[in-house]
Amino acid sequence: MPVLAVLGLLAGCTATGAAQQPPPGLADRGTAVTTAKPTRQDLTNKVSLSGKVQLGPTFGLIAPIDGEVRYLDVKAPTGTPTKPTKVANIWAGGKATAVEVPAGAVFAGRLVDDRSKVTAGMPIVSARQAGYGIVADIDGSQAYQVSDSLQSVTAQIKSGPGPFACAVLGTLAALPGGTIPEPKAPAANPTGSAAPVAQPTQGQPQQPSEATGMRLVCIGPAEVKLINGATATVEIITAKAAGVLVLPVEAVAGSQGKGKVEVVKADQTREIREVTLGLTDGKVIEIKTGLTEEETVAVPGPSIPDAKGGAGQGAGK
Repeated sequence: MPVLAVLGLLAGCTATGAAQQPPPGLADRGTAVTTAKPTRQDLTNKVSLSGKVQLGPTFGLIAPIDGEVRYLDVKAPTGTPTKPTKVANIWAGGKATAVEVPAGAVFAGRLVDDRSKVTAGMPIVSARQAGYGIVADIDGSQAYQVSDSLQSVTAQIKSGPGPFACAVLGTLAALPGGTIPEPKAPAANPTGSAAPVAQPTQGQPQQPSEATGMRLVCIGPAEVKLINGATATVEIITAKAAGVLVLPVEAVAGSQGKGKVEVVKADQTREIREVTLGLTDGKVIEIKTGLTEEETVAVPGPSIPDAKGGAGQGAGK
């Protein structure tokens, strides 16, 4: 019995002592166990969108300059236009800059009031492509990523043709519903002595465009066979850079051009450093300024405090 009591006491002491000791191999809380050095590589910023083949897709045309928009009366065509159709002028400084619907498309509506003040890049006219196009929706998180520049666009039809170059039509912005004014009636004959003048035959009444979300509309080469409703993937290259300084995205906190990294110095002291960010492919991100190739940073990067003052999330977290 005494032996059993002693063994029980020793076992209890051992269990208590083990519970008080930290698990082996774990660093203190907050200690960086992984680091990375900036490297140089070529970088391509790509965005992949899901889309569908659509017959007669609607796209928007923008104001080329700041000014006042003055719309023209556009007659309904009797066939697919083979030349651009002038639909409005933007007046600024006593000069007019034309806005034209490209050949192969028809006017589908005014997007702002006549004689409104507009700014360059604002959608002011909707148009409808005569034939097939590929329509890919863009969500809010991708808006600024794809709206600044499009270096190239390729499309792949699921279980079908591709990849092939896809020419973008109009702007990527969301469009309000279009309006088409009623055609003006011919002037009345005050004497009533002359027979009414025959009016030229017009095509089908123009149907104004409906509102759209933010999306990309593009058309492929004429030889590519498209089927209405077929699923497609659209890949956009927005920018390229050669030999730029990059870090893993997990090492950087922030986005939209500004970020922070945690620099680990030779004496193991640390410094939170602001950096200027550039392109990213989702795995690495370009460091434009604030860091050199010789420096080392902690991974993951520093946390950004949230609005309540607590620890927020870094870029790669």
